[in-house]
Amino acid sequence: MLAVCFDCPGGPENLYVKEVMKPHPEEGEVLVKVSASALNRADLLQRRGKYPPPKGASDILGLEAAGSVAGLGPGCKGRWKTGDAVMALLSGGGQAEYVTVPEGYLMPIPNDMTFIQAAAIPEAWLTAFQLLHFVGKIQKGERVLIHAGASGVGIAAIQLVKLAKAIPIVTAGTQEKLKAAANAGAAAGFNYKNEDFSEKVLAFTQGSGVDIILDCVGGSHWEKNLNCLSTDGRWIIYGLLSGGEVHGDLLAGLLSKRASIQTSLLRSRDKEASSGDQQSFTEDALPYFSGGTSPHLQPVVDSVYPLHEIAEAHRIMEENKNIGKIVIEMPA
Repeated sequence: MLAVCFDCPGGPENLYVKEVMKPHPEEGEVLVKVSASALNRADLLQRRGKYPPPKGASDILGLEAAGSVAGLGPGCKGRWKTGDAVMALLSGGGQAEYVTVPEGYLMPIPNDMTFIQAAAIPEAWLTAFQLLHFVGKIQKGERVLIHAGASGVGIAAIQLVKLAKAIPIVTAGTQEKLKAAANAGAAAGFNYKNEDFSEKVLAFTQGSGVDIILDCVGGSHWEKNLNCLSTDGRWIIYGLLSGGEVHGDLLAGLLSKRASIQTSLLRSRDKEASSGDQQSFTEDALPYFSGGTSPHLQPVVDSVYPLHEIAEAHRIMEENKNIGKIVIEMPA
């Protein structure tokens, strides 16, 4: 089969497509013929040598995939059959023509959704769902500040916050991205590059601040995050795009607000926890992706690249040009 590979860490130019051995499903695994995958920041970090796959995971890039069941390993419990349209969050291996997936990780693709659309769901939407419900314990009416509001996770989080009957507020770096976040349902949005988002958030919330912050930025935003976090607020860190160093009295500020910092990395969660997250998402959120549902959840696809243009897809994400997900389409 064809798969995305690189021989040494570095830039997008190190990526290429080559023939590798097709995987075989082991106990409790399903073989999926991949129609589409999607790009994530973790793929960029892994390509640079800064985010190795977990022990036992494929070293092929790709944390999500959509396609059809092509085979069943021994011990599968009969939930899936050959030809079923499925999507999955993966620990690796999605940017290839075939991937093996534990059967509990598979989710059905809604009937009226394409493989391209479905590939934009697993990583971003499961990340946002897990951060909001399992880590943040979101409650009706709470205010949630979402950094990188036009990213895949950001667009998903906006819609899931609204589904939870809470209030999404975002930051982004361009007016175009703020408009995309507003179209997804953000109640307010602020450009972190040319305005103090903490002052704007406090003004919008009439001084009370936000109950939850979804933070993939890290160090550069810490003072402003702390400033606009409410008493008893939850600050959830799931990425460090600006680095992890903090210079200042973070702990005293947290203590004065009785606030908490929580962290999460979806890729490193154990299989039992990940399977539970996916079951909850399948039951509580996935039905809202079907046509005619209200509210209606909608993945946002920025662009689609064929497998052999994987290096260009990496360049676009590295330049922060995408709004929503960049999808990689496999050869027919």
